[in-house]
This record gives sequence, structure tokens and C-alpha cells, in this order.
Amino acid sequence: MDALSLFGLFAVTAMLVAYALEDRRHWFILAFAGACALGSVYGFLQGAWPFGLVEAIWAGVALRRWHVRRR
Repeated sequence: MDALSLFGLFAVTAMLVAYALEDRRHWFILAFAGACALGSVYGFLQGAWPFGLVEAIWAGVALRRWHVRRR
């Protein structure tokens, strides 16, 4: 397994864990947004730009949810 695949595995695992824990604290929503941003970077680096674009949008949606829930 190369470094890019390991990076992708880390990003997707972080998304899964953060998503599973979102109801516990609003900080997990922020962690989910960060993991989506990492997934976006991974998508663009591997050449799957549609995946990278969708993950970037998910990161924005999660940031908005974090901002609203934080209040």
C-alpha cells in the first residue's frame, strides 16, 4: 500500500469515526468537516476530481452545521 492510499484510508476512517460521534459533542462535527477536507485532498491527488469536489462540498456543509450547532 502506497502513501496516498494510506492517506485516503486515514481520511475515510476519520470521517467514519467523527460521523459516528457527532451526537456527543459539536467538536465531532468540526472533526468530520476536517476529515471531509482531507478526503477532498485525497480525491484530487488521486485524480478523482468529482470525488474531491463532492468531499469539499460536504466539508462546507459540515462547517455550516458546526457553526449553527455551536450556538
